[in-house]
Amino acid sequence: MPSFDTVLEPNLVEVRNAVDQTAKEIGTRFDFKGTSANIDLGDKEITLFGDTDFQIGQVMDILVGKLTKRSVDVRFIDSSAKIEKIGGDKVRQQLTVKNGIDSDTAKKIQTAVKQSKMKVQAAIQGDTVRVTGAKRDDLQAAMALIRTTITDAPLSFTNFRD
Repeated sequence: MPSFDTVLEPNLVEVRNAVDQTAKEIGTRFDFKGTSANIDLGDKEITLFGDTDFQIGQVMDILVGKLTKRSVDVRFIDSSAKIEKIGGDKVRQQLTVKNGIDSDTAKKIQTAVKQSKMKVQAAIQGDTVRVTGAKRDDLQAAMALIRTTITDAPLSFTNFRD
């Protein structure tokens, strides 16, 4: 049976390049001279450092600009974490790089496909959602439905089999 997988996978190479470019710009900008403004990339986390909340906001703006130039959707970055104080007058913020569909979004996709009355089935498989159907046209209609239904995550479709 024809099928495809709905996934949430950022291009981690481009994310790393954007973080590196941001760090380079922080090092050369005049308004960051003599401050503790910095950016670090961990496994699936980006850590922003600065002297004030305003400086963290400036670093975040630079990062968003670099991600946009590298064609990485900004919705991959979860910036809901609060800015926390660390030793002295320094602050930091942890940003998470989303990878894999969380269970709530997977359930939304599955219910949207079921409620559409299309002749396709959606099955949650770990951090992906596999959609199967009898015809290719039904699968393409399901892709369009998922794109319009789920707007808060940059979903992509892989492993299309006929």
